Amino acid sequence: MTAFLQIQRLRKTYDDVVAIDQVSLDVRKGEFMTFLGPSGSGKSTTLYIVAGFQEPTDGRVLLEGKSLLSVAPNQRNIGMVFQRYTLFPHLTVGENVAFPLRVRRRPEAEIRAKVEQMLKLVHLSECRDRMPAQLSGGQQQRVAIARALAYDPPVLLMDEPLSALDKKLREEIQLELRRIHQETGVTILYVTHDQEEALRLSDRIAVFNQGRIEQVGTGEELYANPASRFVASFIGNSNFLPVKVTKHGDGRMGGVFPNGLEMASDMFHPTLAAGDEGALMIRPEQMRISSLQRAGDSHGSSGTAGLPVTVRDVTYLGDAMHYAVATPWQQEISIRMPAAHRHDNGIVIGAQALVDWDARDVRLFAQA
Repeated sequence: MTAFLQIQRLRKTYDDVVAIDQVSLDVRKGEFMTFLGPSGSGKSTTLYIVAGFQEPTDGRVLLEGKSLLSVAPNQRNIGMVFQRYTLFPHLTVGENVAFPLRVRRRPEAEIRAKVEQMLKLVHLSECRDRMPAQLSGGQQQRVAIARALAYDPPVLLMDEPLSALDKKLREEIQLELRRIHQETGVTILYVTHDQEEALRLSDRIAVFNQGRIEQVGTGEELYANPASRFVASFIGNSNFLPVKVTKHGDGRMGGVFPNGLEMASDMFHPTLAAGDEGALMIRPEQMRISSLQRAGDSHGSSGTAGLPVTVRDVTYLGDAMHYAVATPWQQEISIRMPAAHRHDNGIVIGAQALVDWDARDVRLFAQA
């Protein structure tokens, strides 16, 4: 089946600067697809090419099999919501929502019905006759969303639309966006640098880095099976432990830590060979820490007797305990465990402890 929206081998350069390079992505009809990455990674450039605000140096963009690149931005029938609310300050809320319909010369009865429908969708029916200056930031952005959806675009593009809002309001609007997406079924391309926002909103996420897409998948897929060290570090928190790679006869790989402790695993890596410098990636919540007196019953699943560490800091977070510990080679790593673990009284600042993990949770990458 042909994808609803196809981005094919997009490349954009500014003189000698490569903004995006060989960006390809298939987006399904009705999908909430998020472009996630740091500033300057190419996510907004890609979005603006889809919108028609920029022309690519090379590549294609197809909507339902038809090229968009020869179509003027105002003829693409694509909705757009920006970081700033971009409402017309001299028009009421209702007039703002009606504006794209009037430009398209829709019948007046249709305009009135659509404005009512859109304001109801974003829960702002009572604000129809207010001016934008009378609304909060969150309300203004919801009006912008209503306006962008008023003419039933097949695709809605959103460029960091919540970044100007405070955390509590962002989370409220995120829930609203999920509801609006479910109710309308519109295909959404959404740009953000906020990994938590991407995980909350998206059906799938495309992770951008240095002008390329590193990986595309659901939030769970990206978190559990990152394709690169960058994805592992950008989606969630990670510990990277240096090892010298070991390889068994059946192809399985292990690693030797700088202190000589060896860890066995069921890992495979397509390019690493025995003796190469590697990095074991382990999430903080996938590690376990035990005081020396309790360690005997709880270690061994990593294929080691436990990694000895020195406790540097202990923080109670309500639902969890956070431990900062130092390895024998003086690397600080983070561990997060359920709050009930605070009853292990042997884990205090300055104490010696053992850290362990399940070998199935470990990922192996080349050392940066």
